Amino acid sequence: MLDILYRDDWLVAIHKPSGLLVHRSPIAAHEERFAVQLLRDQIGRRVYPAHRLDRGTSGVLLFALDREVARTLAQHFESQAVDKRYLAIVRGHPPEHGLIDHALVRRLDPVELSRGKGAGARDTLPEDLDEDDPTNAAGPVMAPVAQPALTRFRRLATVELPHAVDRYPTSRYALVELFPETGRRHQLRRHLKHIAHPIIGDATYGKGRHNRLFQELFGCHRMLLACTRLALAHPVTNTALEIVAPPAQDFATVACALGWGAVLASAAAQAGTFGAQSPFPVLRRLDAANDPTRLSR
Repeated sequence: MLDILYRDDWLVAIHKPSGLLVHRSPIAAHEERFAVQLLRDQIGRRVYPAHRLDRGTSGVLLFALDREVARTLAQHFESQAVDKRYLAIVRGHPPEHGLIDHALVRRLDPVELSRGKGAGARDTLPEDLDEDDPTNAAGPVMAPVAQPALTRFRRLATVELPHAVDRYPTSRYALVELFPETGRRHQLRRHLKHIAHPIIGDATYGKGRHNRLFQELFGCHRMLLACTRLALAHPVTNTALEIVAPPAQDFATVACALGWGAVLASAAAQAGTFGAQSPFPVLRRLDAANDPTRLSR
C-alpha cells in the first residue's frame, strides 16, 4: 500500500518510495510495478501524475484525479508556481548556501534516442553533450539548446568520516536542502555534480567509490535524494496547499548514522521558505585551477 499524504475530490499525493517508477517506461520494460498503477488500484480510480520524481528519489508525488485538473497542475509546474523542497546527502562540504545558475540541455535516455524522440514524445532534441562528457552517442544531430536552470541550496550539516576514498585519508559529506526554481530533467542531480558535490547513491552522476562506501557502512543502496515539500495554489479552489513528508526511513537511517537525526527532525518541522528573490551568491562552474579554495573532498 502506498502512503497517501493528501487527498480531496481533485488531488491525491503519495509518499513515493525510492526505487519505484512513476509510470511505465521503455527504459525499464521488465518492471511490473509503477506508482500510477499502484495508486489507481489502491483508490479505485484513474490518476494523472502532475510531475515526475526519478526512480531513485523518494518523497511527495502529486496526482490529479481528472484530465482537466491535470492540465491546470501542469501549467502550475511549468510556470514555476510550485514551491519544491528536497533533502540530499552529498559528497564533500559545499558552501553554507548558494544559487546554482547553470543552464541545462535536455538529456535523452538510450531507448529514447533509438526511437528518435524524447520521453512522452514531448522532447524533440537529442541527448546533449554534457560538459563533463566529451562523447556524443547521438551522432550528427541538431545542436542542443541549453535552457535556464536555477537551484537554491543551503547546507544543514556536515561530517568527516575516517575512511579513505580517492586520494584523501578521510571522506567528507553534507546534508543539504534544495530549492529548484526550474524543473529541468535530472536538474538537482546534474547541478550538484556540476559544483562537484554529487548526491550519494546516484549511479549516473555520482561517484562510485563513495556510493560503495555508503553501501558497506550503512547498507544504503538508494539515491539519497528526497522531495519533502510541495506548496502551491490548489488548482480548483485556489487555496494555499502545502504537502510535506519527512524523508523515508531508509534515508533517515543513514542521516541518523551520520549524527544528523536532530538536524533532520528540525528540517522536517520547518514550514517557512525563502523569498522569491534569493540573496544567495550565484555558483557557476567550479574549477580547481581557477578556484583554489574549492573543497574538493
